[in-house]
Amino acid sequence: MHSACSRYVIAFNGEIYNHLDLRRALEAEGRAPAWRGHSDTETLLACFAAWDVEKTLKATVGMFALALWDRQSRLLTLARDRLGEKPLYYGWQQDVLLFGSEPKAFKAHPAFAAVVERNALTLLLRHNCIPAPYSIYEGIMKLMPGQFLGMPLDDVSAARAARPQAYWQANQVVEKGLSDPFRGSDDEAVDVLHDELSRSIGAQMLADVPLGAFLSGGVDSSTIVALMQAQSSRPVRTFTIGFDEGGFDEAVDAKAVARHLGTEHTELYVRPEDALAVIPKLSSIYCEPFSDSSQIPTFLVSEMARQHVTVALSGDGGDELFGGYNRYLHARKVWDGVQRWPAAARHMAAGFLRAVPPGAWDRMFDAAKPLLPRRLHLVAPGDKAQKLAGVLTVSDDHAFFHQLTSHWNDPASIVIGAREPRTLLTSPDSWPQADSFQHWMMAMDMQTYMADDILVKVDRAAMANSLETRVPLLDHRVVELAWRMPLNLKIRESQGKWLLRQVLYRHVPCKLIDRPKQGFGIPLGSWLRGALRDWAEDLLDESRLRQEGYLRPEPIRKMWASHLSGRQNWQYHLWNVLMFQAWLRDQ
Repeated sequence: MHSACSRYVIAFNGEIYNHLDLRRALEAEGRAPAWRGHSDTETLLACFAAWDVEKTLKATVGMFALALWDRQSRLLTLARDRLGEKPLYYGWQQDVLLFGSEPKAFKAHPAFAAVVERNALTLLLRHNCIPAPYSIYEGIMKLMPGQFLGMPLDDVSAARAARPQAYWQANQVVEKGLSDPFRGSDDEAVDVLHDELSRSIGAQMLADVPLGAFLSGGVDSSTIVALMQAQSSRPVRTFTIGFDEGGFDEAVDAKAVARHLGTEHTELYVRPEDALAVIPKLSSIYCEPFSDSSQIPTFLVSEMARQHVTVALSGDGGDELFGGYNRYLHARKVWDGVQRWPAAARHMAAGFLRAVPPGAWDRMFDAAKPLLPRRLHLVAPGDKAQKLAGVLTVSDDHAFFHQLTSHWNDPASIVIGAREPRTLLTSPDSWPQADSFQHWMMAMDMQTYMADDILVKVDRAAMANSLETRVPLLDHRVVELAWRMPLNLKIRESQGKWLLRQVLYRHVPCKLIDRPKQGFGIPLGSWLRGALRDWAEDLLDESRLRQEGYLRPEPIRKMWASHLSGRQNWQYHLWNVLMFQAWLRDQ
């Protein structure tokens, strides 16, 4: 779109929720153009023309990636939203600047070399994803959340030398919030959060197309739906999926919440053949290798929702902002306990945990469940035992967290000719100052796991189905408020998301919500031994791996054999490899 003054041209992907407020601000200043329509894109252009880039970006509330061309100064500006809800890739190939929302678009240009970046591949094996600023292609980067990049294209050397600038910094938000904590009572904290969330959700419910929400029955999505229903005169459309395999089915819980709130609820039970039908699409949907296996149910629930609505609200962000992941509850205690053990004892304990097959741990916990407190009713205890074995020998609490959040612990030994690049998790000079290990973990997850995995997963799966997703918890004002809340308002009595739960309990009885934390997972391990076995065997073929020349076959084949035998569940490690292999085959 061209600006009214003809100076600016914009390519824009996203949604500006406060664009009507921005219009009113321009009108109050006497700087508004004669409006030609009602779109937020036109509003952005008018703001850029009246103000400057940084002031406009700071004034926005929304999710976006954009490219702004200034015809007068010959300056191209790329910008991305604060939390990273929308993607933006860019890079130089020869003397050509390529940019876009998807790297597969670059294939239309003859200068694009499409060379696999082996170092970035190590990050996929460790983290499920390739974190910003890296990408799977040499010379192609991702703009980091909260940044903009201005490049004077009349001077290629100056444009190449340009560096991104931050208009919003997560570390600053963390440090500012912790240094100026909320000092009111518990009830006042609940009131403030309730009001802020209601405002954010109300703004994101404004749409001229059918709108609904994902509902898992957990705290985050239930809170979003409850506050949506409180502001709606009609039943909200809600969507969930379930599985017949035990330990993965959330559909029953979601239905109970939907019934209580009076939503118009739709559910879909997923079969292995449904997943099998999605898998060939994944490399196209995600453009670069991405291996969070919950991408499959996310695609399926998006596909189902799109049959009924065009926009869906999501509860993502609640865990990172309000202390929801199990590691926030237990990592400090576990690490403090581990530190008291002599090194030799740690190694012995790790050996014992590894010696007992994960399936045996699962059976023991299942048999003991009637005797265990509810907080020890773990999902996949065998996998958690193997993870614990891996962290018993690390040197400090930050390395402990890095191990907890890793799949392949030495991915550079798997990728031929690669070195693992530095990331935020391995760059102490880029960490925020936090008042506790738990808050440090939450800050790391917000900037890594949430931005590079969770938001990527949801955005790409939804967009592949022409469904727009909105994330009210990631309104930056909600994020900034969350970081002002002391830790004891987030984690209390061995339970995470205490404050968010109190908001929800004003609308839904706690008996419908209080249960052990459960991720949005699929029974991938059993599927790889069953319906997906032939597909996986083809991609993991030893001669194929050797011929391609990216991954060392020996450790992968050994792991595949161990998984098929049932001795150990290597589903996540194998999925990292399989998603790269499937992507590579389709290039």
